[in-house]
Amino acid sequence: MNTFAALVILNGYVATLRREVRARLSDNDVGASTLELVIIVLGLIAVATMLVVAITMAVQRRVDQIT
Repeated sequence: MNTFAALVILNGYVATLRREVRARLSDNDVGASTLELVIIVLGLIAVATMLVVAITMAVQRRVDQIT
């Protein structure tokens, strides 16, 4: 259940980040700046890392139950 809560919180952060990036873009600005893209990529890497840790812990717990 803690993993689900963490994912909900991370999803909120990602949604806030998207909204902020869109709000900063003006009519003349076609795309996001390099810094914004780096922040988004680092956020996605953090989310992927959290998922890998959560899945690894769940699998390890199941393996411990079997043995």
